[in-house]
Amino acid sequence: MPAARRPTQTVPYRCTECGWTTVKWVGRCGECQQWGTVVEAAEQTGILRSVTPVSPGAGRAAQPITRIDTSDAPRRTTGVGEFDRVLGGGLVPGAAILLSGEPGVGKSTLLLEVAAQSAKAGRRVLYASAEESTAQVRLRAERTGALHDELYLASETDLATILGHVDDVTPDLLIVDSVQTVSSALSEGMAGHPSQVREVAATLIRIAKERGLPTIIVGHVTKDGSIAGPRILEHLVDVVCQFEGDRQTSLRFVRALKNRFGPTDEVGCFDMTGAGIAEVPDPSALFLGHGSTEPGTCVSIALEGRRALPVEVQALTIDSKSGNPRRIVNGVDAARVATVLAVLEKRMKIKTSDQDVYVSTVGGVRFAEPAADLAIALAVASAVEGWTIPRHIAVVGELSLAGEVRPVTQATQRRSEGARLGYRDVIDHRSGSLGGAVSDVRVRSKARPGEDIPGF
Repeated sequence: MPAARRPTQTVPYRCTECGWTTVKWVGRCGECQQWGTVVEAAEQTGILRSVTPVSPGAGRAAQPITRIDTSDAPRRTTGVGEFDRVLGGGLVPGAAILLSGEPGVGKSTLLLEVAAQSAKAGRRVLYASAEESTAQVRLRAERTGALHDELYLASETDLATILGHVDDVTPDLLIVDSVQTVSSALSEGMAGHPSQVREVAATLIRIAKERGLPTIIVGHVTKDGSIAGPRILEHLVDVVCQFEGDRQTSLRFVRALKNRFGPTDEVGCFDMTGAGIAEVPDPSALFLGHGSTEPGTCVSIALEGRRALPVEVQALTIDSKSGNPRRIVNGVDAARVATVLAVLEKRMKIKTSDQDVYVSTVGGVRFAEPAADLAIALAVASAVEGWTIPRHIAVVGELSLAGEVRPVTQATQRRSEGARLGYRDVIDHRSGSLGGAVSDVRVRSKARPGEDIPGF
């Protein structure tokens, strides 16, 4: 009779010979009377341990990717060109889009404009507002001119009721504002709880896929700017858009952080006005001054997504009255400004350690990429020494600690945009060093319009 080890706790047991089970440990099987065949059995969890293969139907059979027909999923414009640009050309049937942004940045205003333009194009839209009453949304629609009979409005916080409105209205576009304020009876917790957000989002996405209904979902953000709720929310949707902007200025940007149907390097530009939100197809003029030729002004070419935009960098220096000079920046990276000032003083002997330095961009745009280094350096040098940079010169380049001017990404596109806007000369890495860039600016300052100078 083989010896059997007696376990230390009570668990279900099963005989390996005949399958007889018991709830307490025994040395011998009560069915086949075999010794040493009774072992611990796993708890019954209800999960099937095997899946029976099911043959797919003729319409669902796997086929080569080259034979897949995409003609049944054409893109549809939203009527807002800048939003279409970010989406990759328009709405795809069944697409689930998540739009997030800071409170008060204008998410609801933008989506109300999208809803109105889609309704004017003959497509029925259901706008489910879980944060505002129908009267509040109606008042904003009157102010922005977004009234239309094909735009249906409902103020609901219950997911089942919203789905009932979808069945009754049969819309061509569904907008839910916002996912954190909608709750489902199938999940525990209050609205906004991670389990609730997951259940609501999964249900809306399933409805979108089953009915080919484009759905735009508004998402809240946390204090650090990330999307509130479980991370799975961003994985479930097809497109994640970020609505950015400073409430102190009217400029707004929409960026695609994830896009299964298009690129993620497009940026849409908007301007918040008293009458709503307006598209800015060519935002170049927003970031330039009024033609000032005062010392301390320099134009650079920034890259926002695929767009090359001229940005005016302004610098002002005054003698410091304290032993710790101030460095006040707006729209540029403070660390990069400090580095540029150190390079100027060490490599060019332009002393700024005894002066207060103010550096800012025009128009409220943030220019924090390395391409801003050379423009900041020349603007500060111009402000300190009192010489001006002509309005027909644009400056692009990254500055190293050794004073070298390095090339930046998309240099050809930046130069093309500069030429389109009338900048005849672009000072960049071809100057070699910071001192070479200063010399090139002074040479071009003395040149007559249209004069050909080698190296430019």
